[in-house]
Amino acid sequence: MATLNKDVFGLSVENHELIKLAYDAYLANSRSSHAKTMTRAEVSGGGKKPWKQKGTGRARFGSSRNPIWRHGGVAFGRTGEENFTKRLSKTAKKVAIRQALSLKNADKAIITIETFACPKGKTKETIEMLKANKIAENANVLLVVSEKDELVLRATNNVANLKAVRPTYLNVFDIMNADKIVITEKALPMIKDWLIGEEK
Repeated sequence: MATLNKDVFGLSVENHELIKLAYDAYLANSRSSHAKTMTRAEVSGGGKKPWKQKGTGRARFGSSRNPIWRHGGVAFGRTGEENFTKRLSKTAKKVAIRQALSLKNADKAIITIETFACPKGKTKETIEMLKANKIAENANVLLVVSEKDELVLRATNNVANLKAVRPTYLNVFDIMNADKIVITEKALPMIKDWLIGEEK
């Protein structure tokens, strides 16, 4: 078993505030704006004044597409152009990832393997690797490999609850939602270089 770098996997996490910010930012940045409502200008009909301005005893209305009418337009509704993105600095993101990895390491949820060999790109090879490391079939697994080539893609795509990523694609959302994190030995120095390489 490879030794995990303390600067990446051994941080003391006093609070989870930064992890929460990174987690929320991931979800917000994955959100797309599709919902759209029609304003009174876009709803069909309403060209004729419902009744005359005065003399009926009723409230004055100029159009049946008024927002307070049934089948009228929507006031202050979704336009389909909303921006839900949340920005977090690169440094903060990397610290949050290190904190998340440290929490998982403290929970003994990180497993290192020498290599992930899938010469035939078969799903069976991935299942055998999981069984060899005593990982439950229904566990959410994050597999970190140095290179995600076509064979790795084919071998992991059809495995339920498993996601394979390269080191630089790690994020707080995937880490915190994983029951087990499997990292190849070749990927470990790549994770270290990416997360703390610029700092030292």
